[in-house]
Amino acid sequence: MKFATYALLGGALALCLPAMAQAPAPVAPKQDQPAVELPDQNPIRLDVTRVPLLFTVQDKKGRFITDLTKDEFEIIENKRPQTISEFTAESDLPLRLAILIDTSNSIRERFKFQQEAATSFIETVVRHGSDKAMLVSFDTSAELISDLTDDTQKLAASVRDLRPGGGTALYDAIFFACRDKMMKEQPPEKFRRAMVILSDGEDNQSHWTRDQALEMAQKADVVIYTISTNITRIDTEGDKVLRYFSQETGGQAFFPFKATDLAQSFENIANELRHQYIALYRPVPLKADGLYHNVEVKVKNRRDLVVRARHGYYAPVFNP
Repeated sequence: MKFATYALLGGALALCLPAMAQAPAPVAPKQDQPAVELPDQNPIRLDVTRVPLLFTVQDKKGRFITDLTKDEFEIIENKRPQTISEFTAESDLPLRLAILIDTSNSIRERFKFQQEAATSFIETVVRHGSDKAMLVSFDTSAELISDLTDDTQKLAASVRDLRPGGGTALYDAIFFACRDKMMKEQPPEKFRRAMVILSDGEDNQSHWTRDQALEMAQKADVVIYTISTNITRIDTEGDKVLRYFSQETGGQAFFPFKATDLAQSFENIANELRHQYIALYRPVPLKADGLYHNVEVKVKNRRDLVVRARHGYYAPVFNP
């Protein structure tokens, strides 16, 4: 199933995105043109009165800290302290996981190792009856290979059936996976949303831009983890792109130089997904303005600890 692109209107991306917009004649958007979704009879409504934040805490040696309490954290939005209304340590919320695998020609030499590592990761992370994962491949276009499911055998078989070839449409894959799938899992505070991207980060085929892809991930509350397939030991532009997506969404970027190290990168991600906090707060002042609001999570009086969380969120717009 190929992800569809839709005809555009001028303006900025609307936050209340359609549940499943259809256009009679799909048209790919131009990269230099702002994007707006077409109206829908049943748009998704997000609750601006509660902002969920998923985050991890580590010490300077990278060890996860999981025994902190609500009162030990502070949340700051646009330089104003906020009050945490709900808090859970080591969140056991159902996981919604998108696995995006680069199947372009640029990763052909390591592809078998990638398939094996991704299959093992799926079998380790996805809990039957609670979690769901989806598989998206991307080369010259993004394609949904397996929809959200808890059937790990089906997901693993889909990974093994992938074949490399073509260009790299990384940004399109992120955009469509977030808009068409991850954002549909509502309400946001009931699920953990994560995305794992296996790629060299060198996009050369996408219709959507890097920042448009990031914006869609932020609106879908998706934490992005990236694993670079670059083995040159030289920091490329693609590596910078992967690092950018991870840092802005509260995830982490991994750069295994050997194909055999891929499994360890996946294990690190699986370990982090088991050691997360989730906090909800009601923004003060409350603004349903559709704009991006900067957020920072800190541990009070603990400079020895590092909090990894997304840097902000897009407030929805209330429609009368």
